[in-house]
Amino acid sequence: MPCLNEARTLGCCISKAKRFLAESGVAGEVLVADNGSSDGSQALAIELGARVVHVAERGYGAALRAGIAAARGRFVVMGDSDDSYDFSALGPFVEQLRAGCDLVVGNRFRGGIADGAMPLLHRYLGNPVLSFLGRRLFGGPLRDFHCGLRGFRRDAMLSLHLVTPGMEFASEMIVKALQARLRIAEVPVTLSKDGRDRPPHLNTWRDGWRHLRYLMLYAPRWLFLYPGVAVFVIGLAQLALANAVVPGRLNWPVGIHTQLFAAAAMVLGYQTMLFAMGAVLARHFARLDTPHPRERWVLQLASGPALPSWGAATALAGAVLCVMLTVQWGRSGFGALDPEVAMRQIIPGVALVLIGTQSLLASIFFAALRSAFDSSRPATLHAPRA
Repeated sequence: MPCLNEARTLGCCISKAKRFLAESGVAGEVLVADNGSSDGSQALAIELGARVVHVAERGYGAALRAGIAAARGRFVVMGDSDDSYDFSALGPFVEQLRAGCDLVVGNRFRGGIADGAMPLLHRYLGNPVLSFLGRRLFGGPLRDFHCGLRGFRRDAMLSLHLVTPGMEFASEMIVKALQARLRIAEVPVTLSKDGRDRPPHLNTWRDGWRHLRYLMLYAPRWLFLYPGVAVFVIGLAQLALANAVVPGRLNWPVGIHTQLFAAAAMVLGYQTMLFAMGAVLARHFARLDTPHPRERWVLQLASGPALPSWGAATALAGAVLCVMLTVQWGRSGFGALDPEVAMRQIIPGVALVLIGTQSLLASIFFAALRSAFDSSRPATLHAPRA
């Protein structure tokens, strides 16, 4: 049980958990991962027979990671210590774990949500939307991606190398379990109104964004790379068509205004593709996971000369188009230019300059990203040779 100033409800949670162990004949312990409580939660937990692990690093995920590492059992069940979950009804979790499941997640929407137990925004928007995205991006059977009551094989969970310190730990656990192809099941659980006399630690917008950001970090191909490629190709095709066709000879918009939108689509699409690359590299350099086989080309592209070379060549080609127009303008005495003619040259030129500059800056940023993560890791000390 992660705990931060939960003296009001912690005793009830511990009593229910110990009653379940006694009545079900399960050999186990109650472990409280305390995150720096100042209300006597630690003493209360020890008095009731629980084992307390002191966790200096703040955060929901940090407390749970420390608790999982310190646990002695083959199976671990985790749940909030605010009395919103019934620790005396863990039978379905134990049954699924004994049947061979690696991870068992509760489903509050199937089991029942008491009045006032979950804010309406979470119940009808936040949880359904994030759970839907999780299923679409990563697969799996889960309909409640963020239920806090879960059971799992301890060794299987430790093998995932979970690292996030905050509320996004709930998403990390499921995403990495799905990627590792662990056996996952879902069981109905009831959610009661918590017994706190203060606001919950969960912040709707901050923690919702952290969950969404984590899902986006682990699904860059479908969220950013493929849409970025599509937008870039559509913009490029439209720009090429507009420059190849004389206005009035095709029943399709090919004027300079359409070219401007096409160039903007190219730049936006390309920037989205670079963002997808950055997400893959951030995960790789931080050692959060091993990139998917379809993402490994990013590592080669970011570490070699291809990206900056492409950027320099593209920016140079765009600059040449812009300079050519400037020379033509000078030969005409810097007088008025025909917008239809001039913009057909300057729009592609500016687009190429922007895309080339983005490539150069991205290559520098990727190198800096790698250096930042490398320098943050402690150096390996080797014993002197005899």
